[in-house]
Amino acid sequence: MILIDGKLTAQQIKNEIRAEVDEIRSHGGRAPHLVAILVGNNGASETYVGNKIKSCAEVGFKSTLLRFEETFSEENLLREIHQLNEDEHVDGFIVQLPLPAHINVDLVTEAILPSKDVDGFHPINLGRMTEQMPSYVPATPKGIMQLLERYNIPTKGKHCVVIGRSNIVGTPVSILLSRNTNPGNCTVTLTHSHTSNLKEITLQADIIVAALGKPYFLTADMVKEGAVVIDVGMTRVPAPELKQGFRLAGDVDFAGVSSKCSYITPVPGGVGPMTIVGLLQNTLLAARHRIYPEHVSR
Repeated sequence: MILIDGKLTAQQIKNEIRAEVDEIRSHGGRAPHLVAILVGNNGASETYVGNKIKSCAEVGFKSTLLRFEETFSEENLLREIHQLNEDEHVDGFIVQLPLPAHINVDLVTEAILPSKDVDGFHPINLGRMTEQMPSYVPATPKGIMQLLERYNIPTKGKHCVVIGRSNIVGTPVSILLSRNTNPGNCTVTLTHSHTSNLKEITLQADIIVAALGKPYFLTADMVKEGAVVIDVGMTRVPAPELKQGFRLAGDVDFAGVSSKCSYITPVPGGVGPMTIVGLLQNTLLAARHRIYPEHVSR
């Protein structure tokens, strides 16, 4: 079994991004600028945004955090988004999810200018990705694909089972893995909460991507010998013995499954760091106008 070290891989990519930023600045350009909007006081969101801001500093990006109270109105949030859309000194921005219940997530997502949607959640970017046009690929699927590529994990002709069909991870990664690319060219089965005989399906999988948000869901009896397992899950589970009172759990029962795998990602330290790297890469693409040329970015 080979442990896929997302933390190490992410650091290697950060070094590459830093070198590119240094080159931009050496030619008189400005550093890419990422803005994060955080509404409310969700503990996990605080951690995620904090890690994103820290990573921006590591690669030489400028970053700004806009923090608002839980009661911040939808109208005011849309106003902030409009201002960021119009700000030529902001290359990309994200609105950290989840949002408070009184805010319509779809409305917020569609309000973001596609050329600044570095999360890759806007329907236009998802549509362009589906059509294999230049687009911002959602950060977690982007990170998964890079792990497969950098570990030289064969995907051509393999059967990949994706557990979870969200627009953030499951659905886009199923599309990316089925493309005529490397990595890619998989035969993909996209499963979800209504899938019958899930165990029978996962036992056929050469590659499993577990992205449903249920701790320890994928157990050893659901995995065949030699499978590649990518664990996207990151759920806080109670751990009174720890200072913070919780630990991060993946969707995979690592202790049982790892002995059967050829490759597996840990939690933490697997897909998580690569998600942040995917966001940084999208922001760099935005700053360099690689996806949407300046004259058609609005």
